[in-house]
Amino acid sequence: MSNKEGPGGFRKRKHDTFPHNPRREGKDVHSSSPVMLAFKSFQQELDARHDKYERLVKLSRDITVESKRTIFLLHRITSAPDREEVLTESEVKLDSVRQKILQVAQELAGEDMHQFHRAITIGLQEYVEAVSFQHFIKTRSLISMDEINKQLIFTTEDTGKENKTPSSDVQDKQQLGTWSLKVTPVDYLLGVADLTGELMRMCINSVGNGDIDTPFEVSQFLRQVYDGFSFIGNTGPYEVSKKLYTLKQSLAKVENACYALKVRGSEIPKHMLADVFSVKTEMIDQEEGIS
Repeated sequence: MSNKEGPGGFRKRKHDTFPHNPRREGKDVHSSSPVMLAFKSFQQELDARHDKYERLVKLSRDITVESKRTIFLLHRITSAPDREEVLTESEVKLDSVRQKILQVAQELAGEDMHQFHRAITIGLQEYVEAVSFQHFIKTRSLISMDEINKQLIFTTEDTGKENKTPSSDVQDKQQLGTWSLKVTPVDYLLGVADLTGELMRMCINSVGNGDIDTPFEVSQFLRQVYDGFSFIGNTGPYEVSKKLYTLKQSLAKVENACYALKVRGSEIPKHMLADVFSVKTEMIDQEEGIS
């Protein structure tokens, strides 16, 4: 047997002839080494970014809840005796929502907004929906994205309104004196798409209260919005194309209400119009479910 062969006839590998270096135990990398210091700084940066993301998610949730409450309040305008009182109360609620958005702007000061956009997009969409709904009730028109962004420019005077500094990092940045947060085009489009559902509900409530003018105004407005979204089609973001189907459903229900009012409005008492419209709406929903 060759000396190079081990027991059992297996050939020894070259490195088996050298003594194994036992693993050095008890000699960890020194904590002051450049590598450890670099990774500690990475850890701190990632932890800070994660904490900021979680704070933004919580603020976005608060913005969503307050915006929904504003929308529910605005729906009362179809039956409320004092229209201006409802609008004034809704403006107060929107101001409190903007204070939450101010905290978001402070958190994002000096940061790339797009890195945290996913954390705040739901809240911004709901805010756009609430603001555009209020604007439509006042002016029967659509608020522009520039008008919304102008309302989201804050100064040091605004920080005293129920504002709590979200983190100690913001204290150093408050010397800038101005914060702003811009709604992205996608957030604006998705918020406007959700607005159409609220307008459809307002149309139903108006018919129930004997208001036969609002459905025709809403119908004309929704046609213009639908035409605008049709130009985007499938070329825009995926979320926008998904909203297009829901928008079309809302438009069909409002147009059906206008048809019932125009054709049968003179022969049906006003207090029964809502019942007729609800039956028509159920028929449309069943047809869409079958198709």
